[in-house]
Amino acid sequence: MNYLTKILNATVYDVAVKTPLDEATALSKKFGCRFLLKREDLQPVHSYKIRGAYNKMSQLPKSELDKGVICASAGNHAQGVALSAKKLGVKATIVMPVTTPEIKTSAVKAYGASIVLHGDSYSDTYEELHRQIEEHGYTYIAPFDDPDVIAGQGTVGKEILEQAGRDLTAVFVPIGGGGLAAGVSTYVKAVRPWVKVYGVEPEDSDCMSRSLKVGKRVTLDNPGLFADGVCVKEPGKETFKLCKENLDGIVRVSTAETCAAIKDIFEATRAICEPAGALALAAAKKSAKKGESYACVISGANMNFDRIRFVSELTELGEGREAIFDCAIPEQPGSFSKFIAKLGKHNVTEFNYRMAEGLLAHVFVGVSVKNVEERKMIQQGFRASGFHCIDLSDNVLAKEHVRYMVGGRAASIKNEVVYSFEFPEKPGALMNFLKVIAGRWNISLFHYRNHGADHGKVLAGFQVPKAERKTFEKALQEIGYPCVDETDNPAYKYFLKAR
Repeated sequence: MNYLTKILNATVYDVAVKTPLDEATALSKKFGCRFLLKREDLQPVHSYKIRGAYNKMSQLPKSELDKGVICASAGNHAQGVALSAKKLGVKATIVMPVTTPEIKTSAVKAYGASIVLHGDSYSDTYEELHRQIEEHGYTYIAPFDDPDVIAGQGTVGKEILEQAGRDLTAVFVPIGGGGLAAGVSTYVKAVRPWVKVYGVEPEDSDCMSRSLKVGKRVTLDNPGLFADGVCVKEPGKETFKLCKENLDGIVRVSTAETCAAIKDIFEATRAICEPAGALALAAAKKSAKKGESYACVISGANMNFDRIRFVSELTELGEGREAIFDCAIPEQPGSFSKFIAKLGKHNVTEFNYRMAEGLLAHVFVGVSVKNVEERKMIQQGFRASGFHCIDLSDNVLAKEHVRYMVGGRAASIKNEVVYSFEFPEKPGALMNFLKVIAGRWNISLFHYRNHGADHGKVLAGFQVPKAERKTFEKALQEIGYPCVDETDNPAYKYFLKAR
């Protein structure tokens, strides 16, 4: 299939706009290179998805359009299909999980599409999608694994090469199912093969990276939900093939690095992009070399306002400007002063302490630092002075839960196991959890945080005798919420575990 021809002939500009390629000037100066931001957040639906959706639908025969179109999405693809249908004068039905926030359903309704809310997960949603197609005969618009969708997204690459000039070193593109990366990389490699193209994925949602490593498509059990715009369990068949042929590699970035990039984009543009939209810049910063020029696709800006608080909290860590330590000091007069003196003139951002039984007290301390090297120097200084010190700066459990719970030890707790969960943000989620657990095992700890996504973060402890562990694990599978055993996590062991 000649994708170059398909991209050059894609019909996207009836609804999409040619977005600017803006330089993040201050960031470029700081790193000694050029960071160019491809502003797909400025599309009518605040996302590049309108390109692929409209290109696909505009090329369908009238008989297919007259049936009405359908897709399953709670995000940018849904809005792209809805606006495209409005432009073409056809009926659109969007199937969404019942957990979809009102801000997203309202955006789709504003374009005149009908919404069907069904199921807690996307597997439930896709089951309903196929039922709707079978019952009503709707025409399905795929989110990424379709040649016309891929070609529509490929117009982003065409615009980048027209705008960037001849000195472009590399293009960084976020990857979910791979439609954008497949389209952009295919075009760039056909026209300027010396320009590198890198896909970017979150560390906890990296299905394309894993697939390329083993040479076949890999399915993730529980992809991370923070960057929900790229939360996909398995890459597409066609997108995997094209990414394998054309990408120069994939860069994986952390949640904290993504949050730092969101701040960078805000400072450069005064726009707040969604987490998936910041992945490309996060990766470019991670790979930056002086004198080079990088185009970063800012893929979208559809983010819940409530999530900004969570992003702000992690930004300092993502920029390497805050370090979090677990330090143990003797439970005796004078030791606290000695510890503070060792911190010297470093700015303390957080300090959590509660007296506990035993000879040592564990202190949860945050410190402002200039970079990772200074973070290591502080840790080495504490250890050289005889203090136990563990760096928790990259420990997700510490950042999301434990920092709010320091001092929660109880000597009487026996046989405790601790798990982190992702609860769907919908009425009855907690009751569903308790129906399976309550009355069988005592809940010894519970901490919930909403960070503005479709799922809330929960840390829970249970008293489970060793003989019942397998039965308990089966019960967790029955609940069906993504979870991770955190019983051996040092943040839990040093601050919450009973002694």
